[in-house]
Amino acid sequence: MIPFSDEELLPAVEKSLEKVKPMLALDGGGLTLLGIKNGKVFVQLQGACHGCASASQTLKYGIERQLRIDIHPEIEVISIPLGTEFDIEAF
Repeated sequence: MIPFSDEELLPAVEKSLEKVKPMLALDGGGLTLLGIKNGKVFVQLQGACHGCASASQTLKYGIERQLRIDIHPEIEVISIPLGTEFDIEAF
C-alpha cells in the first residue's frame, strides 16, 4: 500500500515525469499526466509514442520504472489511448 495520498503524490509524480520526457522527445514523442487515483498514475502518450510498437515497453520500463525508483515501488502507470474520453472517477 502506498503511504501517500493522491494529492501528496502529484508534485512528486510531476517531477519524476520531467525526467522521462526528454527521452520521449528524442523519438518524437511526449506524455501528458491525466491524473492520479489510488496510487495509479494515468498518462497519455503523445506524438510518435502514440501507437508505437514499443509503447508498452516505454510505459513499463521507462515511465513506471522511473516513478518506482523516485517515489514508491508499488506505483502503477496506466496509459489511456488518445481519443479515449477519460474520467478518473470511473477508475
